[in-house]
Amino acid sequence: MSPRLIQSKQNARIKELRKAFLKPGGEAKGLAAIEGFHLLEEAMRARLRVTSVFLAEDAQPLLEAVTFSSATEIFLVPRAILSSALPTETPQPVAATVEIPDWTFAHVLGARHSAPLIPVLTGLQDPGNLGTILRSAEAFGATGILALPGTVSPWNSKAVRASAGSIFRMPVVAMDADAGISALREEGVRILTTTPGAAEPADLVDLAGPIAILIGNEGKGVPANLAAHADQAVTIPCPGPVESLNAAVAASVLLYESSRQRQSATGGPQGKRGSLR
Repeated sequence: MSPRLIQSKQNARIKELRKAFLKPGGEAKGLAAIEGFHLLEEAMRARLRVTSVFLAEDAQPLLEAVTFSSATEIFLVPRAILSSALPTETPQPVAATVEIPDWTFAHVLGARHSAPLIPVLTGLQDPGNLGTILRSAEAFGATGILALPGTVSPWNSKAVRASAGSIFRMPVVAMDADAGISALREEGVRILTTTPGAAEPADLVDLAGPIAILIGNEGKGVPANLAAHADQAVTIPCPGPVESLNAAVAASVLLYESSRQRQSATGGPQGKRGSLR
């Protein structure tokens, strides 16, 4: 499809892009917005439906590196107009709207032959933390994520950037707390709660079986009414003089420990080694 030119901030497609950044999936009618060529490539690699692509006029050569579906609308936009619709302080020359995947609880459980590994986010409010957990979840073999009420949208633009593309592949489902706990119980998934206090050290807890790990709010931790549903409390021993770990760091350590135990149970590492970047 040949690119079309947009020359006004009031253009309907520019307004749609703004809404998709501000309220993904809400007023944006099931759409989320992404910014940057890397995220656009990741979304296409994950086979998400890219509905529209917005490219700064002076960055048009970027189009030569990508083959879009015939259903994708492509717009050339003066850089100042495009930047006005983007949430970052240093806007990228490309943005897009994508359809949010219709994940279900069955996706979160993963394939039937695998043991579910599910972080359950209980009111996590920092989008950077959520994006980091998404990336760690994918890196360490989580099957999906449950987001309980009060948790920031995983399609928040900061969460999307922090996930570095994992949001496009990692199933995330929002559920009511009672419904989520009941669904996990019905599937035989053990529920663990994180705590900085007296609890069993993570390396002494069986994390190789079907488990869900409650990850608390940054300031208040896991609510007491939810922690009461847990089968066991787990902690991460810290020899240093800190009281607790950042929610994303704690989740990442526990996901790594679960991955380590699962690899050990099957006779060694599986898959390729990751890189730090």
